[in-house]
Amino acid sequence: MRVLAIESSCDESAAAVLDATAGLMSHELYSQVELHRTYGGVVPELASRDHVRRLLPLVKAALARSATSPGDLSGIAYTAGPGLIGALLTGASLAASLAYAWKIPVIGVHHLEGHLLAPLLESDPPPFPHVALLVSGGHTQLIEVAAVGSYRLLGETRDDAAGEAFDKTAKLLGLPYPGGPQLAEIARRGTPGAFHFPRPMLDRAGLEFSFSGLKTAVLHAVRAAELTEQRRADIARAVEEAIAGTLTAKALRALDYTGLTALVVSGGVGANRTLREQLAAAARAHGARVYYPRIEFCTDNAAMIAVAGLARLKAGQRGGLAIEARAQWPLAALPRLAA
Repeated sequence: MRVLAIESSCDESAAAVLDATAGLMSHELYSQVELHRTYGGVVPELASRDHVRRLLPLVKAALARSATSPGDLSGIAYTAGPGLIGALLTGASLAASLAYAWKIPVIGVHHLEGHLLAPLLESDPPPFPHVALLVSGGHTQLIEVAAVGSYRLLGETRDDAAGEAFDKTAKLLGLPYPGGPQLAEIARRGTPGAFHFPRPMLDRAGLEFSFSGLKTAVLHAVRAAELTEQRRADIARAVEEAIAGTLTAKALRALDYTGLTALVVSGGVGANRTLREQLAAAARAHGARVYYPRIEFCTDNAAMIAVAGLARLKAGQRGGLAIEARAQWPLAALPRLAA
């Protein structure tokens, strides 16, 4: 089987072609970062309009790069949610239109399932079952992954996601959009121990997260400090260490709770170097191993949507030509795949 995948859940337009035998044959991506930089964040209407401009050329490029014609395709997968509803509708509309014109199946894919399965694109994929730490600008969750299509939520954030905490801290420090990578960059120049911020909810049992208190602590520190370049770097380092420390501790707690020794880290925050360093050291001491998708597949992309879509099409699942888009879509609502 060979599938074309389309991703348009937020501010990345992407297309990819994945073959069940040959593997990933092409993936194309256009980031809207420069479009939204002026506004300090993603403007949903602008994102939707730019997807309209970008998606079809990206699809054509992905098909050309993989030497794929419509007759070679077994189906089309697209991100149906969760995400910005207007952005989702652009990808869903294009996918349904192409499926109708080419007379092939189409299926809407859960964006988070794509992130969970992104490490399967690597030459050394994680074993099943494993624990997944899904950490991004919009989500922070610990999930037990028994198999493709079989997921159990272990814990999630009660308020802000980790990536959101990074971005809001960056904004407080006056850093340009996108804030998370900018904060990570200046944190490298920070003085260890200059600031100490709380590790939320580590003093209580369970696998849930909360980052709103950390954000408040950072706000007070910013207001109290004279924000020189070094002070900005010191605060950035302390915030990064607090978030990475919290994620690491909770991830190890999830491994203990499930009795598993394989941990997958997916989502944009998974590219953070401090988090990777802390997880690597802690996992070694714990007798566990950490798996990541390659850096380019940590953030939103169509290759991960292709993996999830191919798995569901192979299992016989099909979507209709009705356009499916859901701004909110609990992972638990996904139909399980037969073993």
